[in-house]
Amino acid sequence: MQEFTKTFDVGGVSLTFRSGKLAKQADGAALIQLGETVVLTAAVGAKSAREDLDFFPLTVDYRERASAAGRFPGGYHKREGRPTEKEILTCRLTDRPIRPLFPKGWFNEVQVQSIVLSADGENDPDILSILGASVALTLSDIPWSGPLGALRVGRVGGEFVAFPTHSQMEESDLDLIYVGNRTDVVMYEGSAKEISEADFNAALAFAQDFCLPIIEAQEQLAAEMNITKREVTVSDIPEDYINEAASLIGGKIIDALLITEKLPREQACNELKEQLAGSLAEKFGEENITGKLVGEIFYRLQKAHVRKLILDEKKRLDGRSFDALRDITCEVGVLPRTHGSAVFTRGETQALAAATLGTNEDSQEFDSYTGGVTEKRFLLHYSFPNFSVGETGRISGPGRREIGHGALAERSVLPVIPQDSFPYAIRITSDILESNGSSSMGSVCAASLALMDAGVPIEKAVAGISIGICTECDADHHVDRYQLLTDIIGWEDAFCDMDCKIAGTTEGITGFQLDLKLRGLPLSIMTEAVEAARVARLRILDTMAQTIAAPREELSKYAPRIEIVKVSPDKIGLLIGPGGKNIKSLVERSGCEINIEDDGSVFIYSIDQDGMEIAKQEIMAITAEIEEGTIYRGRVVSIKEFGCFVEVLPGKEGLCHVSELANFRVKRPSDIVKEGDEIVVKCIGVDEKGRVRLSRRAAMAERDDSYAMDAEADEDESDSPEDSQDHGDSRGSDDGDEDRGGDRGRRRSRGSRGGGGGGGGGGGRGRSQDRPSRDSESSRDSESSRDSESSRGDSDRDQDRDRGGDREKSSDDDGRERRRRPSRRPSRRKSDSSAPRRSKD
Repeated sequence: MQEFTKTFDVGGVSLTFRSGKLAKQADGAALIQLGETVVLTAAVGAKSAREDLDFFPLTVDYRERASAAGRFPGGYHKREGRPTEKEILTCRLTDRPIRPLFPKGWFNEVQVQSIVLSADGENDPDILSILGASVALTLSDIPWSGPLGALRVGRVGGEFVAFPTHSQMEESDLDLIYVGNRTDVVMYEGSAKEISEADFNAALAFAQDFCLPIIEAQEQLAAEMNITKREVTVSDIPEDYINEAASLIGGKIIDALLITEKLPREQACNELKEQLAGSLAEKFGEENITGKLVGEIFYRLQKAHVRKLILDEKKRLDGRSFDALRDITCEVGVLPRTHGSAVFTRGETQALAAATLGTNEDSQEFDSYTGGVTEKRFLLHYSFPNFSVGETGRISGPGRREIGHGALAERSVLPVIPQDSFPYAIRITSDILESNGSSSMGSVCAASLALMDAGVPIEKAVAGISIGICTECDADHHVDRYQLLTDIIGWEDAFCDMDCKIAGTTEGITGFQLDLKLRGLPLSIMTEAVEAARVARLRILDTMAQTIAAPREELSKYAPRIEIVKVSPDKIGLLIGPGGKNIKSLVERSGCEINIEDDGSVFIYSIDQDGMEIAKQEIMAITAEIEEGTIYRGRVVSIKEFGCFVEVLPGKEGLCHVSELANFRVKRPSDIVKEGDEIVVKCIGVDEKGRVRLSRRAAMAERDDSYAMDAEADEDESDSPEDSQDHGDSRGSDDGDEDRGGDRGRRRSRGSRGGGGGGGGGGGRGRSQDRPSRDSESSRDSESSRDSESSRGDSDRDQDRDRGGDREKSSDDDGRERRRRPSRRPSRRKSDSSAPRRSKD
């Protein structure tokens, strides 16, 4: 079979329509290509109608294949399963503009199915699904009053862009999906970052200009393929049945329709319907009067009288004026344990919203074969239980309508959610407790109130409203007269022609969605509807502000607190540890939830302040670097002949050479410390390989200097002379000892030891605080100490070298007598444990 192709430029991009080669057994099929994104759409219409149906059975399905992006689907079975939220929303997006263009009273089942065959990650296929449906129906024999044009519009740098890519949409403050016929708007949907009404109307006009070349390309393709439509047989009701019904209940139905409350109005109408069924059966015979027939007759009478009341008598069913809002009440803090809650009631529509704050781990991640976002930190889930309309029915998970309404409310509120300054995942659940029109916009208002009650610092409150229209059209379906309706109720939605939902702040529009039962609506009328929505929205926002005008200053006590600690990205592995050992241990000890980002941002979530402090301190300790000149309290992890290794930060240790253990001559490190001891050391150097040199001697000396300064200050303050004592020089000269402290890998200089060397000789005035508290041996006098040191020969000195680079185990002679130099002066006795953990030199 011959393939027919039409390639053309529109809005700076190239679109291609193909038909005739693939899916030839469908009534109509088309391949739509934009860039390297390709969608196949096929349409099939049943040849006859089902007798039991009283509605038009249109089914639209859209599926994304992982293979389109060269990927495997996730999950155990490695194949696509139930439709994702993106697929469901695209189904609705495709369904809404094509549905009004089928013949009224034609009940043959129609299925339109779209499959994404190729995805380039830049061009979203949702628009191609709408175009594919239009092309497939146009190139089929199915009766349909198309074709339609469709495109996405963004605004980048203040300029509108047709068919923007995902990369361009990242910089855009508008996401408008627009569908139109040759002259009028048919459907739109999307979101914006507080765009003004004037700019929004300009965007609609910009989009409409691109619909005509898209429509003409489809018409040319249909002409080339010589497409003819099948004969239509519509279900119709005998005229005498309708006339008899009108004469029987014509006057009564007006009284029933003008009952202001929903349930009494429905009850009165149901009673009239039962009366009508009996009267018609009596006149025309029970065998000719079915429940389906009575229902259709009564629906037509209801619709005709509702429209007559609005257009001719200027009356609404609930008695309001055309621009009036229903009574609004708002409450916040209605639930004790939620992080935030609110009830928004407008007339007989009531939404209960609950806000929950979570961590980044609570964000929703999903596959995105076609490009775009892959994670959401703000979620709004909408629920519509049966009792909200006083009915019973099947109870199941969310249906397509609930998913669609929740998505509309979510994208309406999202633009005011702080993205960077408030690093929480946020979920709103909106339960509709009563419904009589525009529950999705009620959810927007309730969500905004709940967020402020939770203390989420939203930039502005958001409200939404629905605008309806009642029209009278000529034979060519052009609008002759109309009446806009602010804040429509359910029956105005059912019996009239438009549901235009617009949400926003005091500054501009954030979300929008248009559903029409008409074949199109002029943009001039749409401009009036947008203005009516703005006026109503500002009034709703004023009412909401009387309940809560700004977010609460404090979060709920049940909400997790968060603190962000910045670490170097190259420390992330150290913080996590092998197999997650370190981070798992920290989470267990602190009771916090800890998330680590690739840029080194560490998010700590906790409702317990003590646990938060534990986590913060340990994270800083694990990721900190040992700094030269800083004093640390560390733990002796191993002892060698040449000194000991001390862990001063988690996982970080340095060498305290034997010459740096005390301010006197130390023969063996084990004379001063043992494994597991906690000692105070000072970092005296870090070499180019990152090896750390520590000194206990320097830390003790610095602490003594600090004590001496404190004592002098005390003497100055008291003005009383303190008994002076000759302390002498406890350290001696540093000559000969310059290269001894922790110079790992180099042989120690063997200069003169007589006058210094850390206080080992020449007066030998060691300090009492250098004595380990565990050493119970009596102090030796200075002469015996010097004799002991003098007895050490040159051979012993040759063995006393720096082995900092050689960390092999060596045996210690535990039997040797431990010696210590006695103190020659009284001093403040203070154990190592009294020193601060860290202090700058």
